[in-house]
Amino acid sequence: MHVRADLKVLYFGTPVVLIGSRNPDGSANLAPMSSAWWLGQSCMLGMGSRSRTTANLLRERECVLNLVASDMAAAVDRLAPLTGSDPVPEGKLAKGYRFEADKFGAAGLTEQESELVQAPRVAECPIQLECVVEEAHVFGGTATAFEVRVVRAHVEERLVIPGTDYIDPVAWDPLIMKFCEYFGEGANVAPSSLASAWRMPHQRLREERASVS
Repeated sequence: MHVRADLKVLYFGTPVVLIGSRNPDGSANLAPMSSAWWLGQSCMLGMGSRSRTTANLLRERECVLNLVASDMAAAVDRLAPLTGSDPVPEGKLAKGYRFEADKFGAAGLTEQESELVQAPRVAECPIQLECVVEEAHVFGGTATAFEVRVVRAHVEERLVIPGTDYIDPVAWDPLIMKFCEYFGEGANVAPSSLASAWRMPHQRLREERASVS
């Protein structure tokens, strides 16, 4: 049975991404976000229009999307109440945010140089995507939607199915944010007919693992 609900938040669950960018003085900025969706080699990002990251992306036209594993929730949470904007915007100040110039240090994460863009990677993140900004659109009055294109991907070797260019979906356990809470499952809950139709290589890998065990 369904009930009518005036939902205040439509935030059903998306992967957490740490966006690396450069500030006007060249220092590194790092911001957690989880409003992202993917298609092909591109991604759409939703960011508050008054954020430091938004200003950096509009100016520099590049970033790194550092995908977070489920065991990195503590580092993400250390970043959550921080902002690179000084002074802190009133809306964020009311929520308890504070200015922090060294986001990497505050989170206990390691800055890593990129290869094709100037924005920083996060060494601890198992998937790092160097991106360029293709378009920016005003969204919902207070947000900006960025279309970014991936120009280089860095992936921990253990996550790549041997002999392919595919991520092993069983090995990859992303940190998911659902209604402002952190989740990580890592369990395959049901077989997928779509994966069978597309002949995804992780199915072969699953069969090989089953035969070994």
